[in-house]
Amino acid sequence: MMGRRQFLFGATGMAVAVAGCTTTPRAAFVAVPRPALPDAALMYAAIADEQFPVPAARIDLIDPKYYRQVVKDPTGEKPGTIVVDTPRRFLYLVQEDGHAIRYGVGIGRDGFAWGGRARIQYKRKWPKWTPPSEMIDRQPELEKYRHGMSPGLDNPLGARALYIFEDGKDTLYRLHGNMDARSIGRAVSSGCVRLLFQDVIDLYERVPDGTSILVLQTDAGGQNA
Repeated sequence: MMGRRQFLFGATGMAVAVAGCTTTPRAAFVAVPRPALPDAALMYAAIADEQFPVPAARIDLIDPKYYRQVVKDPTGEKPGTIVVDTPRRFLYLVQEDGHAIRYGVGIGRDGFAWGGRARIQYKRKWPKWTPPSEMIDRQPELEKYRHGMSPGLDNPLGARALYIFEDGKDTLYRLHGNMDARSIGRAVSSGCVRLLFQDVIDLYERVPDGTSILVLQTDAGGQNA
């Protein structure tokens, strides 16, 4: 586990554009007492009462260190802050008692294109996804989604998306759901920060609009990832 450290951040824009489709009410930050989380089989079980029923996650394909769990907070950030440790593929939600909920994440190539402090401007359940023109140029088969791909299990944003803005401007950087368990803990393909559907649903319920987020793009030695 890393201690409190200073990090250097990248500051370039991303090449992934997405669009939301529903509004969500503002919620309060939810602190979780220890021990807080059920075992992995319960955490990652199927969710039947969603707009699109979510199948159980294939956690047998994931290193157990990436399962959602409560750990000692390594970030030193204020409670309620989200911290994405890009090199280690972890996302932390800082709690009140010196601990944090840690989620395993997958990082797309574009996930290394932005870092720093920002806010979750808003959140969406089962969002629409709109590929940017540059992506359509590279993959003409995406032309049919130029005006947006309908929500669903196969939508690249999955069950939830959290939209990150810096100084009031859209970074085009998202935290979002992902069906492919094999991508957790890895940097693959395009995209932003991906969580299993069960994890992004859990995170979505714990944080309000306006939540502070810190994205780290360097390792413990200060080297760029």
